[in-house]
Amino acid sequence: MQQDRLAIVCSKGSLDMAYPPFVLATAAAAMDMDSMLFFTFWGLDIINRHKIDSLDISIAGNPSMPSMAKVAGMVPGGTRMVSTMMRTQFAKAKVMSIREFVGTAHEVGVHMVACQMTMDVMGMKREDLIPEVEDVVGAATFLDYARDAKIQLFV
Repeated sequence: MQQDRLAIVCSKGSLDMAYPPFVLATAAAAMDMDSMLFFTFWGLDIINRHKIDSLDISIAGNPSMPSMAKVAGMVPGGTRMVSTMMRTQFAKAKVMSIREFVGTAHEVGVHMVACQMTMDVMGMKREDLIPEVEDVVGAATFLDYARDAKIQLFV
């Protein structure tokens, strides 16, 4: 019998959008599901070795963002300030950093792959990615995996 699968497309590279795929993929692994995270477009920022530790919160256009944060986002340096505050909140709540989540996901067998086409468009090289990234693949490779996934998500 084939193991249950979770397939997630990660297309947004903000700090608040980096957490959901890792929370879900590591939870799936704990439930004995095989998981793949396919990083494409701005989602590549999450696995970019130069950007992983400095992801910002998405303030602009986020209707759920508190009014004070929206105002701060309009001030020079405001997005960085709000992002730092959010990282502090995560730490106080004892939530792993994205880098720690990547390590945990890797340890539990979550497949992390980068989109070849997007890397080509954005001029990225394999060496720009964190070492936990398993492979750089085309859409067909991801779709072949996702075809048999019980759960498919786009975040």
